[in-house]
This record gives sequence, C-alpha cells and structure tokens, in this order.
Amino acid sequence: MPSREPALADQRARPPQRGDAPLTRAERAPLVRQVRAWTISRQRELRREFKFPDFAKALAFVNAIGRLAERQGHHPDLELGWGRVAVSLSTHAIGGLSQADFVLAAKIDRLHARRRPGARRKARR
Repeated sequence: MPSREPALADQRARPPQRGDAPLTRAERAPLVRQVRAWTISRQRELRREFKFPDFAKALAFVNAIGRLAERQGHHPDLELGWGRVAVSLSTHAIGGLSQADFVLAAKIDRLHARRRPGARRKARR
C-alpha cells in the first residue's frame, strides 16, 4: 500500500530558498483542496479573513498566529480590526506561493477551528 502524504496541517513549513520557483497552478491544485476557505490573489498570495465577536478575540487570534508563525519560521501579513483578522501568505523570496504558504494556511485553519466556541481543545503535552 502506498504511503500517504501527511495532511498539510501536520507538516512543517520549509520555506524555499532564493532561486526556487513558485508553485505552478498544477502543483498548487492538490494543496488548494486542503485550504478551501482561502483565496489565491494575483496568483501569488493566499488570503483569508476570519470573523470574531469582538476585538479582544481577534487580537488573541493574531497573537496565536504570531506564536505559530515563529515556530514555523514563516510569517504572514496580518490585518487586525474590530472583530476581524485578515491573513495573507506569500513567499517573498521566490515572488509567489510555496508549499510553506499552504502548510501555514492549514495550520492557521486548525488553530481557528480550536478557538471556536464548542470546539474540542486538544490536551497540551
């Protein structure tokens, strides 16, 4: 039986190096299916807006994304407003999208799902 690639949210973002090419449309296709809530803007950026009931929850989400981004070594652009957080991902070193962008998007989706009311929280180890 062939081994299956782990879900994007379970992978580690490995930012590409200068000289690497951005992902082609065909290379992005299977990754896009795993982060359906995100849109591709200008063929070089992943973007998603998250809604919250107030500023404090939006700010807490931004801080959680910041901690996650530091651990991954890949940093999104964040816009914070009352009750909303917009996240943009792109790999500037290659001028487009890399697998690292999709991995971080999936991890941010998972983080958001865990923060919703009624979401089951995973025990910390």
